[in-house]
Amino acid sequence: MTVDRRVYLVDDDDAVRRSAGFMLKTSGYIVSSFTSGIAFLREARDLELGCVLLDVRMPGLSGLEVQQELRSRGLPLPVIIMTGHGDISVAVAAMKAGAVDFIEKPFEKDVLLSALVDGFGRIEQSGHRARLARDATVRLASLTPRECDVLRGLVAGLPNKTIGYDLGISPRTVEIHRANLMGKLSVNSLSEALRIAFAAGWVESEA
Repeated sequence: MTVDRRVYLVDDDDAVRRSAGFMLKTSGYIVSSFTSGIAFLREARDLELGCVLLDVRMPGLSGLEVQQELRSRGLPLPVIIMTGHGDISVAVAAMKAGAVDFIEKPFEKDVLLSALVDGFGRIEQSGHRARLARDATVRLASLTPRECDVLRGLVAGLPNKTIGYDLGISPRTVEIHRANLMGKLSVNSLSEALRIAFAAGWVESEA
């Protein structure tokens, strides 16, 4: 997946927006600036994929609050937090909440660009995982409901006997369903079948 190098710069400080914006544009990035988290969130849903360069301390909504709102809306925009005033504890909280990185003001150009490389790398990985998930979902759609039940049991790490007991069928019937589902998925081993289930998100759905 090719992603335009778009950066959304969110900071209430005019000087930071000017200097960071110039630095990014001369490095080949497409930059859109926002004076507050509220202004950014107002447009966030309609924005193209890109990285968010987000100041921690802003009036209205803090950077952490903006980051949390992006997550709650399910918007896959990698966030890089800009901190000042020794806000290490805030930076740690942001990283725990899924931020790609944090940079301290005043920041060096190389530090900023390195963080953005990581951010866009995350977008590329996300696109790859999404393609795998779509492919896996299509392949799993060929299975019967009972074959899906058996595969879910295998995903949970259950032996054939336990799967059969839970489904009210014999272990031998479980083996038959297992062989059939592996044939439909065009795999030669259980591990391959499980990878397809994992790619489709079945691990999360069982949690």
